[in-house]
Amino acid sequence: MNTDLSKTRPERGGIGGNADRPDAPTKVSGDFAYASDLWAERMLWGVTVRSPHPSARIRGLHLDEARSFPGVRAVLTHDDVPGRKTFGLGKRDQPVLASDVVRFVGEPVALVAAEDLEQARRAADLVRIDYEPLPAWFDPEGSLADEALQVHPDGNLIRHFQIRKGKDFAAPVTVTGSYEIGMQDQAALGPEAGLAVPLDDGSLQVFVATQWLHEDLAQVSASLGVELDNLHLVLAGLGGAFGAREDVSVQIHCALLALATSRPVKMMYGRDESFVGHVHRHPARMHYTHGADREGRLLFVKAEVLLDGGAYTSTSMKVCVNAGSFAAGPYEVPNVAVDCRAVRTNNPPAGAMRGFGATQVCFGYEAQMDKLASQLQLDPLEIRRRNALTESSRTPTGQPLRGPIAVRRIIEELEAMPHPEPLEELPDPHDLPGGVSNATHGEGIVRGVGYALGWKAFCYSEGFDDYSTVRVRLSMADGRPLLEVHSAASEVGQGVAVIQVQVARSHVPIDDVILLPADSTVGSAGSSSASRQTYMTSGAITEACRALREHLLMLAGEVADLPSHSIALGREGLIDVSTGSVLMRYEDVLRDRSVEKTAVFRHPETEPLNPETGQGRAFVSFMFVGHRATVDVDEELGLVRVVELATAQDVGRAINPLAVEGQMEGGAAQGMGLALMEELRIDKGRILNASFTDYLIPTIVDMPPVRSKILEFADPDGPFGVKGAGEPPAISSGPAVIAALANALGRDIHRVPVRPDDLLAWTE
Repeated sequence: MNTDLSKTRPERGGIGGNADRPDAPTKVSGDFAYASDLWAERMLWGVTVRSPHPSARIRGLHLDEARSFPGVRAVLTHDDVPGRKTFGLGKRDQPVLASDVVRFVGEPVALVAAEDLEQARRAADLVRIDYEPLPAWFDPEGSLADEALQVHPDGNLIRHFQIRKGKDFAAPVTVTGSYEIGMQDQAALGPEAGLAVPLDDGSLQVFVATQWLHEDLAQVSASLGVELDNLHLVLAGLGGAFGAREDVSVQIHCALLALATSRPVKMMYGRDESFVGHVHRHPARMHYTHGADREGRLLFVKAEVLLDGGAYTSTSMKVCVNAGSFAAGPYEVPNVAVDCRAVRTNNPPAGAMRGFGATQVCFGYEAQMDKLASQLQLDPLEIRRRNALTESSRTPTGQPLRGPIAVRRIIEELEAMPHPEPLEELPDPHDLPGGVSNATHGEGIVRGVGYALGWKAFCYSEGFDDYSTVRVRLSMADGRPLLEVHSAASEVGQGVAVIQVQVARSHVPIDDVILLPADSTVGSAGSSSASRQTYMTSGAITEACRALREHLLMLAGEVADLPSHSIALGREGLIDVSTGSVLMRYEDVLRDRSVEKTAVFRHPETEPLNPETGQGRAFVSFMFVGHRATVDVDEELGLVRVVELATAQDVGRAINPLAVEGQMEGGAAQGMGLALMEELRIDKGRILNASFTDYLIPTIVDMPPVRSKILEFADPDGPFGVKGAGEPPAISSGPAVIAALANALGRDIHRVPVRPDDLLAWTE
């Protein structure tokens, strides 16, 4: 069966075409309305008062001076939260406003609303809080020891996930390694912002930049103590997400102030507050042992993974499962023993970020594969080819693979891609992109090439009731048929807005298809995370449009006195199937009415993993990706220039290939950033580099050319064969850069990101 769909490319506006994104012109011109641009008549400004301590007891709050400051309309504390006092994804363990203790630097303690932003900030500085500093715990390595300080009363262990597959852990060839990953920030350009507006009917409307409207709705409603019907959330313009918008930030605080003042209230974080106001990627420490036979075929993998979850749970329980489940890589391994633990500390909370645990472990298992290749004197791609998962494989969690598995094809594509030209003559560093800081110049420049493969599941797992809801409505507008698509799917820059239009148009082939603003008046679409939104919402649109089409054909059959199966939808009207001619126009069927249908799409069921063995069908399906990196290293200055990134990725079906290429390039940038520059530096729980001056991310001058190949091997259960596409590019791009750097220097690398000081120390 030929499942490679990459050779079929339909028209621009349909499935597989590069349809234009509706938000592109305004984003390019600077006219796009982001959440930070929100405004309302009589609007107040809200500001958060945050703890300066990583661990302390609150002995008293003194609010009179702040409340009496000119322009102040409200000062709220824990006692002013009318409903549930805590919130959180999964486990509701984080206080809306701290009451008795604080557990990290930046924890919210009080809120201020005033007539303008400067008044609110000055009043916030007048909130006096008596803290009794307490001992704090920052070391995840010792968090489970008897002598460790307990960050929460129920202990420091968030989750221990283990896999036990097979019993034979002996091999003629073994390699071991310990690896460490720093804390990466999502670093979205748009800071957290929102606007809460009390309405005349007593309800509250909240505009917010989020990845999951209905999860926010549930948490805000519970803490406000209001019924869901009295709360309406609307998606505001996002400047990126990457996991940071899954957790609540300003949503509850903004709504509380609006209820307290009966005025619209806007909250917007500055850049430094944004760094402490959202979760970050989990720092990780990993220890691996790989065993193989003398031909390089894996016999066992042992892995111990430790994730620093920081002060609160957030998504740590799920990140722990992901890191453990994918810790052996996309390889056939008969014997696997994995222990993954997520623990609490008084460091800033960690949560979702692109790759969600699979990113961290990829650095470990791919470094191990290169070690095995070196010891066995095998080509690094050859050892991966010999162990690649195939259609007959089972994952380390015991799940059989379904559909075509593209790992070997990805390896072939990386092999076939031409390498960048060698530098025959070294250029002046000022002529290179990035200037001196990004140059390869002088004596002692070495080039390295490295490879990495990655994998991850898409959609939610372990039995979670994952679904998406879509409502479609066909009516006449100005004499033309108009199809409206309404979902709560968050457009976070990935392009799901245009994809929804493309999918709808593939089922109802008319010109005028529009997407209504995402809000909570339609059923949940789930989160724009886990590489799930295109898969899930495409499925819901398909079901809704199918029902609408059947209803419309029934109506047309009644008008024409023909069986509905003899009629089809066409661009100009309803078509007589036997002749192919237009039978009637849409207005002849619709007249003064409209046809509206709502559908809910669910993916195939999953199940929780066995807590003792880690076995079970926990995942919907899997995504595969590979990268090749070429780097030049200046050994005198300790500088690295990434010359090129090449990648091949299986996306099942590219509904919009240009959007997929954007995901591949953007994810490659984030992976490269984690490998070479991105790290939040933490000292006793305090972020030292909470600005874009000190927290470095790749810019356009740092990014090399990205040579990409989209592979389309249809998923048997996905709408149109779709799989996820957003996360894989960030999983293996960084490990490929590190592999290339190790190849250039002729040494193993055990910690990322790699800093210039590290390079100088290694080469001295």
